[in-house]
Amino acid sequence: MNQHSKPLRVLSLDGGGMRGTYTATYLDRVANAFATRRGVKALDIGAAFDLIVGTSTGGIIASALAIGIPLSEITDLYVKHGPKIFTRPLPTGILSTVCDIRKRPRALAEGTKILRQVLLEKKFEITLGEIYSTRNIALAIPATEMGQHRAWVFKTPHLKGTTNHRDDHYTLVDVCLATTAAPIYRSMAAVDHPDNDAGGYNVFVDGGLWANSPVLVGLIDALDMTEPGQEIHIFSLGTCPLPAGERIDKSAIHRGLLEWKFGGDAASLAIDAQQFAFDHMAKKLARHVDRRCTVIRFPSEKVPAAINPYLGLDDTRDEAIQALIDQARTDANMANSKCAYADTDSEAALICALFESMPEQTKSIQ
Repeated sequence: MNQHSKPLRVLSLDGGGMRGTYTATYLDRVANAFATRRGVKALDIGAAFDLIVGTSTGGIIASALAIGIPLSEITDLYVKHGPKIFTRPLPTGILSTVCDIRKRPRALAEGTKILRQVLLEKKFEITLGEIYSTRNIALAIPATEMGQHRAWVFKTPHLKGTTNHRDDHYTLVDVCLATTAAPIYRSMAAVDHPDNDAGGYNVFVDGGLWANSPVLVGLIDALDMTEPGQEIHIFSLGTCPLPAGERIDKSAIHRGLLEWKFGGDAASLAIDAQQFAFDHMAKKLARHVDRRCTVIRFPSEKVPAAINPYLGLDDTRDEAIQALIDQARTDANMANSKCAYADTDSEAALICALFESMPEQTKSIQ
């Protein structure tokens, strides 16, 4: 590591719909345990990172961290408003499909309206440029632009000569609506050009289509943000992925629309496959860059099979939300207990050092 530089810290947050309940609860509980240990009221999680990347539901959490909103409020957002945002579960049969064709568009419009209202209540009308100038925290939020079917990453102005301040005036409301616009589950997001009085706009869908696990987005930006020799620490956090794998009988390989739940199960599979693949690609690439780069996936414990029935991306049942919260608390307790092994476990040492050095929470910039 360059003796004149401290490590650049990156937080990468996966997408996963209602599974964001897990992510927000997990980070909140780990931080609360360290706050208690240090004798302070609360920790400012976002301020511990130089760059936060988040896709879809991870984009909402990343935005909240960037402006200093306590994650307990984001968990509360999922608990209270999730059922109003995801009002129609995916159909499971022919009759429910016929009904869904007529009712889903209206339900999607209402869900988008509710999400926008909630984000406004959380003061997400702040712009990307204002966040960076006020908190000096870089944000990178993936989405997909429909006009050209291309990847788009909403960014604060933390890099010179890349986006050329393209995104400075986009509000977090519009950014979050864009990155969370999952096909089938949510409406597409029509986002007005923030600096154009002529009425121009772009239409976006979920960034999870190409970067549900945005760790590579974080690695690339981190390389651009650092000097040669400066160390990079990337902390990558998932959304309680499905227990790995399933045994499929040869007679059951011809799955149709019903068996794939009209694309819902395919979306879940893509999320879990991306988490595994992108983490491994990031770790392999990190070994070949001209500076020391460590990629840590946490939590690292396997998810118990008992939670499998509660991991639907749009599952807003009380028991599903509670299962995610309970699992997050269990995993947070495991993470906190690992600090006892920080002397022999290098990843545990980095995680513990992160939370030990995390600034105390003062107030958000809402």
